[in-house]
Amino acid sequence: MQVNIYEAKTRLSELVEQAHGGDTVLIAKAGTPLAKLVPLNEGGRRPIRFGLMKGEFVESTDFDAPLPDEVLASFEGPV
Repeated sequence: MQVNIYEAKTRLSELVEQAHGGDTVLIAKAGTPLAKLVPLNEGGRRPIRFGLMKGEFVESTDFDAPLPDEVLASFEGPV
């Protein structure tokens, strides 16, 4: 749907509700589109999908084992 700027100003609440409902509203000046009013989820970030990398990484069996003294010393200084 395309509306001119004057109409968009007078019907802003209605147009926002239409965009919230999934419609895209083009706002034009003299018939030339200048802006697009879209639902928030379309114009922003995608929803997080967990598990996409499942099975791609292998955790070592000693993942949570204490670090060797020389590695700890590089972080904390001599122990």
